[in-house]
Amino acid sequence: MADREMPPLRGGERETLRGFLDFHRATFARKCADLTDEELHRRSMPPSTLTLLGLVRHMAEVERTWFRRIINAEDVPFLWSPERDVQAAFDASGATPSEAFAAWEAETGHARRIEAAAPSLEVTGHSPLWGEVSLRFVMLHVIHEYARHNGHADFLREGIDGSVGF
Repeated sequence: MADREMPPLRGGERETLRGFLDFHRATFARKCADLTDEELHRRSMPPSTLTLLGLVRHMAEVERTWFRRIINAEDVPFLWSPERDVQAAFDASGATPSEAFAAWEAETGHARRIEAAAPSLEVTGHSPLWGEVSLRFVMLHVIHEYARHNGHADFLREGIDGSVGF
C-alpha cells in the first residue's frame, strides 16, 4: 500500500499546497493498489465506462498538461490522443496497468521537479482555456482534480473488493 504523509497543519502556503497535492496523489495510489489487471479495468456501472485504469491515465494527462505544457511551456503531445482529445485517456480498454502507472509516475515526477524549481507560486503559464494562470492556481486545480477523482476511485474500489476510506 502506498505511503501517505499528512499535509502540514501549520506550514507556509507553498508547503501546504505541496503537502495536499502529495497527499491526494498518495490517496489515489492507495485506491489502485494491489488490484489485478481485470479489477483495474472493471467498469463502474452502466452507462458509465469509468475504470480505475482510465482514471490513472487521465491523472497522468492532467499532471502532464498542467505542469509540463502549461507551467513549463513544453511542447509535449498528449499521451493517448494525437487529436488532443482530453477525454481519450479515460478509455483504458486497450491499456495495460504497467503502461498507465509508468506514465502517471513519470508525470508526477516531472510535476514535482517543475514545482520545486519554480522560484515562487507567482510563476505563470498559459492555459488555452483560461489564459495566464499562476503556479498557485495550477496546484489548486490539480488538487481539485485529485479530490474529485479520488471520490470516483473510492466508489470503484468499493465495488471491486469492499475497501473504503483509506
